[in-house]
Amino acid sequence: MDFSPLPRDPHAFQQSATAEEIEAICQRAFGSTVRVASAVELGGGMYNTTYRIVADGLAEPVILRVAPAPEHQFASERELMRNEYASVPYLSPIAGIVPRVLFADWSQEITGRDWIVQSHLTGVPAPDRLGAYPRDLWPGFFAQLGAITARVHAVPGPHFGPVAGPGHCTWSAAVIASLHAIADDLGHLGLDAADVRKVADLAVEHHQVLDEITEPRLLTGDLWTVNTMLDSEAPKPVITGVLDLDRTLFGDPVADWTIRMACAKRDERTAFWDTYGPRDTTSAATWRALVYEARHLGAIRLERHRLHKDEGVRDTYSSLAGVLAQLT
Repeated sequence: MDFSPLPRDPHAFQQSATAEEIEAICQRAFGSTVRVASAVELGGGMYNTTYRIVADGLAEPVILRVAPAPEHQFASERELMRNEYASVPYLSPIAGIVPRVLFADWSQEITGRDWIVQSHLTGVPAPDRLGAYPRDLWPGFFAQLGAITARVHAVPGPHFGPVAGPGHCTWSAAVIASLHAIADDLGHLGLDAADVRKVADLAVEHHQVLDEITEPRLLTGDLWTVNTMLDSEAPKPVITGVLDLDRTLFGDPVADWTIRMACAKRDERTAFWDTYGPRDTTSAATWRALVYEARHLGAIRLERHRLHKDEGVRDTYSSLAGVLAQLT
């Protein structure tokens, strides 16, 4: 086997599987006669460890994703791969551009970690391709992203909260539980979480504003340019795939990471709204959006700590202080 893992610190959050584990995984998924020819670890992701697998006996390459070890997962990010697996039936409106699940194993017998094998999407990562186009073609990319997001957000759900659960009967309960989980994770790391807990207290106090959202809708959780694939040859940006939908949840579409990013700047991304539709600008919607921004900042703080970006961690405190000033 041609095995190409990325160089990693032995204490890094992401850890490579071994060549022997990858061989055993592929034989479990596709049969004992399969032999792996190459396993190339792919960069770009910051959570799961991902490989492009070419194997004798398989007509096409496949993608293997291996979750972090259970003991390394935050409570607010628990079992994200299982959440993505549970999301597959709800993602059917965009089934043509998401990877097909070929095999999934939660037994943890081979690696001590969850893993999933998916189809290999055509195209190249958008961060590697979009910049090659003139900027006057970029709005077309964001318009496509708006249309994709609108299709996802149109899907109703059976509860509020992560697709795989735990589910909540009200949107406020789901938001408050998420804020508490993030605050608990921060506390366990020795980071100050008082600002996140203050937002949770405000969400409890004003729960009726959150509970104006009565119909849970599917949220992508993490979709933006980094999680899209583009046609490698098209004369203008054409999205051929979307990846890593492991943070899906049911709730208020405005709480989606995609919406946050679409609102972040007034540049080519404003074309997102041409296909997605207009934003709610009522005072209640504005207040809810601040709560969602606080939740995003809490999650960003966790991720930056995991990546040892100390200055980035510090920046989240001033950013969240600004959100709190508007909430109170």
